Amino acid sequence: MNNTELTIVEHIEELRKRLIIVAVFFVIAVIGGFFLAGPLIHFLQDSSGAKELQLHSFKITDPVNIYFQVIFVLAIVMTSPVILYQFWAFISPGLSAKERRATLRYIPYIVLLFVGGVMFSYEVLFPYMIKFMADMSAQLDVEQTIGINEYFQFLIQITLPFGIVFELPIVVLFLTRLGIITPQMLSKVRKYAYFILLVISDIITPTDVMSLFIVSIPLCFLYEISIIISRVGYRKYLKAEQQRQIELAASSIEENPSTK
Repeated sequence: MNNTELTIVEHIEELRKRLIIVAVFFVIAVIGGFFLAGPLIHFLQDSSGAKELQLHSFKITDPVNIYFQVIFVLAIVMTSPVILYQFWAFISPGLSAKERRATLRYIPYIVLLFVGGVMFSYEVLFPYMIKFMADMSAQLDVEQTIGINEYFQFLIQITLPFGIVFELPIVVLFLTRLGIITPQMLSKVRKYAYFILLVISDIITPTDVMSLFIVSIPLCFLYEISIIISRVGYRKYLKAEQQRQIELAASSIEENPSTK
């Protein structure tokens, strides 16, 4: 009982240490965000999707709100590798040496896929949606008056979820290496997965058929890539399980020589 309680206390202390490290890096990232937020806001205002827009401030506090929102998002993005590494360090004692090396290699790919999803959304989807909204306003003879707060909230709403969705291949690989899912299972539920991806696409984008098409096609393509990656991961999982069974059998023979 005492050993169990000591183990729980040790886990809580370890988690506390990891959270403190994350908090320290987050504060440093926030400080860095104060210097990066201004140039980034100007860059986003001058982008191809917004350079023809006249942004307005409807509240006195709008510029300050945008400034701190951008700082917060920048801090989260810059701290994400540290968060992922600390999470890995927390669970790594329960993994084998081979599993620790394999899972540690996931962290750079997670960050790259997130950045890739954000860039795809920003460079392809966001300009199209801005143009679509402007064309629709022109057809309805409506003059757009766009608030800077609404503009940046819309930008964040479009880009960040897309970056998260782009994590699908690495999540599938991770679950496959754990033996939770298989490529056969992914192929079997393909039509249901496509439906879920369409729902996600509809949530991310406004109710516009073309933007829904632009989002859903890459997501379905990502799902097919995930199946291919899952096949590679599943072969490695089976090989690891076979090696584990051999080691267990060898250990059992050493403990019971009479079974030879």
